[in-house]
Amino acid sequence: MTAHTPPPEPPEPSAASLAALLTEADVMPSGWADVFAAVPRGAFVPDLVWAHDPAANSYTPLDCTSAPDAWVAAVYANTALVTQWDDGDHTGTAPGRLASSSASMPSVVADMIYDLKVSDGDRVLDVGTGTGYTAALLAARLGTGQVVTVEVDPELADQARANLAAAGIPVTVVTGDGTKGWPGGAPYDLVHVTAGTRSIAPAWLAQTRPGGRIVAPWGTDYSPHDALVALTVHDPHHASGPFTVAASFMKLRGQRPNRPGHAAYTPPGWTENARVSVPTVTLGQVTGGAYDAGEFAVGLAVPGCTKAVAPAADATTVWLYSLPAAADDALSVAAATYPHDADQAPAVWQAGPRSLWDEVEAAHAWWDGLGKPEVYDFGLTVTVANDGTVHHTPWHDNPDRPIPAANTAATLDHDGQA
Repeated sequence: MTAHTPPPEPPEPSAASLAALLTEADVMPSGWADVFAAVPRGAFVPDLVWAHDPAANSYTPLDCTSAPDAWVAAVYANTALVTQWDDGDHTGTAPGRLASSSASMPSVVADMIYDLKVSDGDRVLDVGTGTGYTAALLAARLGTGQVVTVEVDPELADQARANLAAAGIPVTVVTGDGTKGWPGGAPYDLVHVTAGTRSIAPAWLAQTRPGGRIVAPWGTDYSPHDALVALTVHDPHHASGPFTVAASFMKLRGQRPNRPGHAAYTPPGWTENARVSVPTVTLGQVTGGAYDAGEFAVGLAVPGCTKAVAPAADATTVWLYSLPAAADDALSVAAATYPHDADQAPAVWQAGPRSLWDEVEAAHAWWDGLGKPEVYDFGLTVTVANDGTVHHTPWHDNPDRPIPAANTAATLDHDGQA
């Protein structure tokens, strides 16, 4: 009779087990396994956190004092942990209204470090300190005096300083607006941004040496989601680089969307003047999702447009609103209603100078005609004008193939040209 050897017990959760987990998942950047194994994530995570389940979009409170085993298991798992709600104006164990700081998913931390392409001797500006864990990883790799991290929330900055000091990892922690960088430590070789952004800050280009890199989550107003972009800085006015992977990040506090409500985006009497049609895209195509390449591509081709989905008992309506660049710009709006009864036809209403629904449909057809490229098939060029205005030009395949706005033509061709 053949004897069977029982499987080995899983390792106790620790920095070493987390490093092994990321290595086994093939997301560990080369040369970083020992760093992840040496920096304990648990030394940077508060006693009370909320584990995020993206599939259910739910948050489970974990308290180190009342459930230490569950807390440790979550800390050393590949799990995003919310560490603050409502900018600190929150008490109790129930989730708050707005997650305002977190310990990012370790695999996403590893993705960003991979995109940074860290070399010995590099100086790093880390924007969005949070718990201080990522700054600690960078400093453990690069040494004393090589990392400056900026945190806008004074309480979070103070706690990160305490965490880093207790861990014996020297990092300069600055309390301030990360979009202004920290000129006292410039020039930097690398800028690492750990909050979602809709506009690359001019200071990041100005404080990065030519040839240096900026890695940041960037996205459009069309969706709340982001993609990591790895920009090479050419000079204080120009940077360009590819998107690498889809992601979702809490937004920089100064760039959070502040939408005043439906009425503020609809022109008076728009329903009486609406242009009516039948949609050519399905509800699933237009609603997208957190890591949907099609939704991301549509956002690149339809600038100045935001989307809201309103489910009801008998139908789901998708709203599109223009975001005027100036206060006196004319408003545009579109609404597509998809009945839940398959025998009823969906319908589109749109009004204003832009035909937003037509733009979205043209962008979907363009993306589909390209063969449904992934996020990493696109990139971004950033240009900072002399007056500080920032222009973002998305492209497909290379910077010489910019994506024109869908409202400049009835359709986009498969080369990404109007």
